[in-house]
Amino acid sequence: MALFELLEVTLAPDDRGSRMPSPDLREIEDLELPEGATVSLALTFRLAEEVDGLVFEETRRYAGDVIGTQRTTLGGFRAGGPYEIRLPPERLPVGRANCGTYEVEGRFLDAEGRVLGREDHRFRLVHQPAPEPTAG
Repeated sequence: MALFELLEVTLAPDDRGSRMPSPDLREIEDLELPEGATVSLALTFRLAEEVDGLVFEETRRYAGDVIGTQRTTLGGFRAGGPYEIRLPPERLPVGRANCGTYEVEGRFLDAEGRVLGREDHRFRLVHQPAPEPTAG
């Protein structure tokens, strides 16, 4: 077993605070998400040995340009697992100008900056038409 083994990367809708089942994002070609949705990544991994200062660094690209990088400190872990970490919820952008395909590159780093694992996925942000007014 490698030092770090990423088992699953799933999307956890966070609108009601409950985790809904989701397939591994690394296995989905065209994941569509509605603009303005609140979502969170759930990362499941195991370790062959103890790791201190584990960090997940996520770089997001849109139309080939880096639009942001976020680092989340996950903490120290003993050998074993599986461990599931749910990243803080994020509200996706709203507006047609933000719709399109986003590429996400994730890296797991230890306290010394060594890359222990990587994950890549992408999603397409889709426009949600305004609800039609109801007759009253």
